[in-house]
Amino acid sequence: MRSTLLAPDTGNRILQWADLLARHSEPPWDDRGELTATYLTQAHLATSGDLAQLMRGSGFDEVALDAVGNVVGVYRAALKGAPVLLTGSHYDTVRNAGKYDGRLGILVPIACVAALARAGRRLSFDIELVAFAEEEGQRFRATFLGSGALTGDFDPQWLDQQDGHGVTMRDAMRAAGLPGDMAAISALRRDPSRYLGFVEVHIEQGPVLVEQALPLGVVTSINAGARFVCEAGGRAEHAGTTPMGMRRDALLAAAEISLLVERRASQAPGLVGTVGQMDVPGGSINVVPGVCRFTLDLRAPTDAQRDALVSDVLSGAKEIASRRQISLECNESMRAAAAPSDPAWQARWERAVTAIGQPVFRLNSGAGHDAMKLHTIMPQAMLFVRGGNRGISHNPLEIISAEDAALAVLAFEALLDDLDTTHDDRQD
Repeated sequence: MRSTLLAPDTGNRILQWADLLARHSEPPWDDRGELTATYLTQAHLATSGDLAQLMRGSGFDEVALDAVGNVVGVYRAALKGAPVLLTGSHYDTVRNAGKYDGRLGILVPIACVAALARAGRRLSFDIELVAFAEEEGQRFRATFLGSGALTGDFDPQWLDQQDGHGVTMRDAMRAAGLPGDMAAISALRRDPSRYLGFVEVHIEQGPVLVEQALPLGVVTSINAGARFVCEAGGRAEHAGTTPMGMRRDALLAAAEISLLVERRASQAPGLVGTVGQMDVPGGSINVVPGVCRFTLDLRAPTDAQRDALVSDVLSGAKEIASRRQISLECNESMRAAAAPSDPAWQARWERAVTAIGQPVFRLNSGAGHDAMKLHTIMPQAMLFVRGGNRGISHNPLEIISAEDAALAVLAFEALLDDLDTTHDDRQD
């Protein structure tokens, strides 16, 4: 199969496809040439349309938009009723994003199916590619919405959430032509008995592969994580007439909590804590902040380490709020368990990397991925691809090379070949 592709052409094609998708961005980022495509916005819907067209043009037998906006393409096996290999990643973005986060894991399988279709080759299993509609949790407080629908973890309460403009998720779905009801969403749950497993290709989003001077890495596990949306409530008062010792400053309480997060997460290797958003609604330059809203993102290599980090941060935050006479409410918006790679599927990626002449390098994933949701119902494993600019991600400076993109395609093809051979042997 690998002989059907010229690697430089393949890598350049991946980059061209990524540029094609990056044309679609929301205001005001589009006016600045920045990429933002959050769930069910016009930019997001235009991206899904391009992906569907790209899948059809690449030889997928079936392409459809499902009830949460996932773009699903199926390349059928030689025999009807064959088991299914599930793959994919997300196509929504953070604000002012890079071009490859998530989307690389959609484009690489498309390139592989295109090669199969050109060669007229059918495998012993179906390939089901899902371009997940949502993973980032940007427009609504619902993370892994797209993959969660496949695992049966879509929370019905999400439908009543409102975005920053007061639009509910249900109304956003219906405006996009989706049903917006739980009956249709619940029907998306996959039967794991039909699936061989789930594999995901993803840009590393970190500097490890760059520092190792390696294009590919095999993921051993995905870190556990938890997110919270918090609100500190103090007292808005005149900034000129209220003495410092008599203030109940909500922003300073949130700032002290941020420093607590930094200290606690620095106590052990692998722990990370981030206050990624902080806002004083209606704040003025001459008013003591009466309300401050902020977020917490806490991650660790194991569930136990995550839980200890969460407990310490929340209890410490409560003490800070009490001392400063501030009310504090922290609502959990996401909790994901650590997701170790399935040993057999990790070994398949390792054989694939070896088959294309690359050294096997194993690394942990500090970022969350759709694979950690699919992990709850089927075996999964991931392949990381080196990013340029020291692996920076969630940033317009995110970049990959055509050569590394081509190697990712070759590795995916090698995995398909290996699985096709071993699956045929089991059938015999």
